Amino acid sequence: MSNDKSPQVDDDYFNSKLICIVGLGYVGLPLAVEFGKNFRTIGFDLNETRVDNLKKQYDITREVTPGEIKSAVRLTFTSDINDVSKANVYIVAVPTPVDEFKKPDLSALHRASELVGRVLQKNNLVIFESTVYPGATEEECVPILEKISGLHFNEDFTVGYSPERINPGDKTRTLTSIVKVVSGSTMTASFEVNKLYSAIINAGTYLAESIKVAEAAKVIENIQRDLNIGLINELAMLFSKMDINIEQVLLAAETKWNFLPFRPGLVGGHCIGVDPYYLTHKAQSIGFNPELILAARRVNDAMPEFVAGKVVKAMVQNKLFGVELKILVMGFTFKEDCPDIRNTKVANLIYELQSCGIDVECFDPVMDQEDAKSSYSDINVIADPKLDFYDAVVLAVAHSQFRDMELSGIRTFCRKKHIICDLKYLFGSGNDVVNL
Repeated sequence: MSNDKSPQVDDDYFNSKLICIVGLGYVGLPLAVEFGKNFRTIGFDLNETRVDNLKKQYDITREVTPGEIKSAVRLTFTSDINDVSKANVYIVAVPTPVDEFKKPDLSALHRASELVGRVLQKNNLVIFESTVYPGATEEECVPILEKISGLHFNEDFTVGYSPERINPGDKTRTLTSIVKVVSGSTMTASFEVNKLYSAIINAGTYLAESIKVAEAAKVIENIQRDLNIGLINELAMLFSKMDINIEQVLLAAETKWNFLPFRPGLVGGHCIGVDPYYLTHKAQSIGFNPELILAARRVNDAMPEFVAGKVVKAMVQNKLFGVELKILVMGFTFKEDCPDIRNTKVANLIYELQSCGIDVECFDPVMDQEDAKSSYSDINVIADPKLDFYDAVVLAVAHSQFRDMELSGIRTFCRKKHIICDLKYLFGSGNDVVNL
């Protein structure tokens, strides 16, 4: 059911709440800042360095500016769980990745539930924002809260679920401008969760019928995108074999009013490339085989190998041979203008190129280079590209800085005879510009 009219909120309501945000990443920090403008709010994270940086108004994710943190006049930060023991609302916003076997990794969510359970008091409300499969909040988190706190669910405390819709790197569709789905374990809890978020979300809220409905709605948002991209990726593979330019096909097809404008590409990150496995895990656990969802995942996971093959083929066609071929891959994060390198498929692309005996260097001015070197020690991350050095440049991520360089600037990195593989169509196509 939609919320047509925002609940009335006054100073007494703001002062009655002490909100603790557990987890200060891409999701938790923007929440803490918005709540902290009016509510007494504590931002909690186990990472002491992260907390120290935020106290200095520095956000390494670049989602929140120093001025925005400063504007949250009622917000404080801590890494000590004892500092949040007087909170009456806890909002958990921790990562929910998958493990090496593509199974949900709920370890961070379990630890967060244990931490909250240690300080949970009667009449408290716990809201979860992490992406999970339908049923996980009540099946995985609630029992931990009960066990650690000794309190009884829906008698002593209640739970809500409001799935995050943060789009990292997007400065237009920010937290307050995106409709927020909310839900609760009781009718009273639902109304309370709705009232809380209505106080900070300008775009309004949508009150779901149950926590499971809200969980399911979140997980299918990214599954739908994964399926659509998977279709276009498969068409790119097919048309490549037929020597047909997929971009030209898509531009022609888009002249129909209801054709969806998806593009082929690498599907990584911590949302589209991860969320489908949460639903497929749950589906398989109850005896249902989600064939279409898994098929799209297989197609998208195969894209790095396909792209590497396109690059190598283009080099051969342009008579770029030799035992010392050098490629510059520009962009390593999972999406444009975002420093996040979690589950980036550019790494897989580089591994494929390396397996062909090609010397690959990676340049990305947006990411934290030390983080990349630590997480991917087998990839040669460089601070600056060399001039007149590379046989090929692969534009893997559409960072604004790369667009500003223009094609002429990028060519300065290349030897006289070279190709540029523009995977993101930043500069169109040409005799030596290769697209998907």
